[in-house]
Amino acid sequence: MIPKTLMQMAIGAGAALLVGCASSPIPVSANFPLTVEPKVRSAGHWGLLSNDVVKQTLDSLGKLGVSGNLYVALPPNPTEFDKAFQQFLITDLVKSGRVVQQYPDRALEVSYQTQVVRHNSPRPNFLPGRFTMITAGLYAAYGLGLAPVGDKMAGGLAYAAGADYIASESSGGPTATELILTTTIAQGGRYLVRKTDIYYIEEADTSLLQYRAPAPTWKVVGP
Repeated sequence: MIPKTLMQMAIGAGAALLVGCASSPIPVSANFPLTVEPKVRSAGHWGLLSNDVVKQTLDSLGKLGVSGNLYVALPPNPTEFDKAFQQFLITDLVKSGRVVQQYPDRALEVSYQTQVVRHNSPRPNFLPGRFTMITAGLYAAYGLGLAPVGDKMAGGLAYAAGADYIASESSGGPTATELILTTTIAQGGRYLVRKTDIYYIEEADTSLLQYRAPAPTWKVVGP
């Protein structure tokens, strides 16, 4: 058990440190609140992305009171992901009861765009997740003097951190490469529905999602 005087000294030292750092010549860095970013690792995951996009798109159209047939456009110079994602979207929209046209005539056009982003900075392999945050939150109450703090609680916090580490490692951990996926429905020069999501992807899979410049064509001109 941690003595009460020791706890008070620690709190006092922390307060003094905060007072001493009340000013700074430049802004200090801080982490964003804890977030979770899914990792896309298979064509099956592409199908899950489509399910989510279709559900939210139809919900948005319903709230706007917009009806009509739909047409899913394929991006120019499509990637392997683009070709598959178009088919997933068409299938999910048809399953949802919407009429999807094979041609864009007088239909609401559903378009999508992908962007692959690579970071050069190192990626930490672990961030505290739900297990650690819940456990740490409970222990904060004990630290305020509501209950004694002992070795069992310290062990519990370590166990929670270990559970989070295993959960993160099971997905392969964060990567330096991400996919930005934006889906749009526009009409009359204005956006009706727009959804943007970000996912981790493995560097080895970027060729499936990266646009490539079309091969140059050469024309032979006679003398």
